[in-house]
Amino acid sequence: MARVPLPTAAGQFDARAFQGRSGLVYLAMVRGRVDAGHSVLARLHSECVTGEVLGSRRCDCGMQLSHSLRAIAAEGRGVLVYATGHEGRGIGLIDKLRAYMLQDLGADTVSANEGLGLPADGRDYTEAVGVLRALTVRSVRLLTNNPDKVRALREGGIGIEEVLPLPVAPHVRNLRYLRTKQRRMGHLAPVGADATQEFELPVEPVNVTALLGRVETPPRRPYVILKYAQTLDGRIATASGDSKWISGGPERRLSHSLRAACDAVLVGVGTILSDDPQLTVRLVPGASPARVVLDSTLRLPETARVLDGDAWTVVVTTGRSDPARSAALKRRGVAVAVVPPGPGGVDLRAALRALRDMGLGSMLVEGGARVITSMLGQDLVDRLVVSVAPTVIGSGREAVGDLGVDRIGEGLHLRDRTVHSVGQDVLIAGDLRRAPGEWPEAAAR
Repeated sequence: MARVPLPTAAGQFDARAFQGRSGLVYLAMVRGRVDAGHSVLARLHSECVTGEVLGSRRCDCGMQLSHSLRAIAAEGRGVLVYATGHEGRGIGLIDKLRAYMLQDLGADTVSANEGLGLPADGRDYTEAVGVLRALTVRSVRLLTNNPDKVRALREGGIGIEEVLPLPVAPHVRNLRYLRTKQRRMGHLAPVGADATQEFELPVEPVNVTALLGRVETPPRRPYVILKYAQTLDGRIATASGDSKWISGGPERRLSHSLRAACDAVLVGVGTILSDDPQLTVRLVPGASPARVVLDSTLRLPETARVLDGDAWTVVVTTGRSDPARSAALKRRGVAVAVVPPGPGGVDLRAALRALRDMGLGSMLVEGGARVITSMLGQDLVDRLVVSVAPTVIGSGREAVGDLGVDRIGEGLHLRDRTVHSVGQDVLIAGDLRRAPGEWPEAAAR
């Protein structure tokens, strides 16, 4: 029906629009020569407004779409067929949202559809396969986790030379959904390898949710995971401030998978001033979390990379900051939360409460030392994840400062500990949270 060059974040594609007899529109995103082609890298992708347009973390659709386009662009030859009318595995947007309501009451994604009197998967791929035939594609290397798509192509006369899975870094909000697709619908492992085993982390994502512990949001604040990397003698930087790179490549990729699993990643402004991190997910296929910076007087530079458009940013400050600076940040799309001051900065409990009110239910804290010490000292950490590198540097910056501990028995002890070998590094994870009913916030209400 139409053909036009379409520039995207993955470069320019030849976009070709088709309309099936059903009335549905299919958009073929073509790169290179695919006519009469064999071994064409291909993807059949179903429309998902919530995941692709609105960035919902309840599914993996948006990440699969962007990952597929990038893979085809890297190959230099391939096609992605985008199928409209496939929302919610064919049940439509409204019924998909109604299914979400049942999932929030305990149903899984299959039972929720069936509870509405609808099929678990009502999609028909006949017309999408017809688009590939219209492009005279003969055989494909198919990007998919879904065995139904493999069957549909074979039944439609398209040869399958290889099935290439599309795992993405899971989020705590979609892990159950992904596991249900694998367990009840036969999908190839959509969450990647299990990080509870010893591994050399590949480029593919790893399911790190086990490292996060049992994620249960406490009253009035997010669930907090504190993660840092240190040398064997307990340093997070040299005396001059150098910290790149304490951990090895596999451990850094694991850290990006941890970011992708959480709603937000938090640092203090000192980390921004010293390291200028992006705090995004780049080393694995996954969604970047919200980026949170604690900055009581808005010292954040205008050129800081954490202010770029790659992810949403929230700055938590106090009434001591310049209102004009706050207004300038808001004009850039940065959220600014004003909370009471606390010892040496912001009131951490008030800051976490404000972040929870924004809908952020899980928080990965990455430092620096001042934030790490304050979070531990105020009993605001649920899960501690520490990476230890086989390196000794002598004098340098410690990860944790004074916690007022005089006796070993008064120290913070990890429960439900796990130890993992990650490349050259050793990773230790465990719970610091209290038993149910013992939350300090609950007693203060």
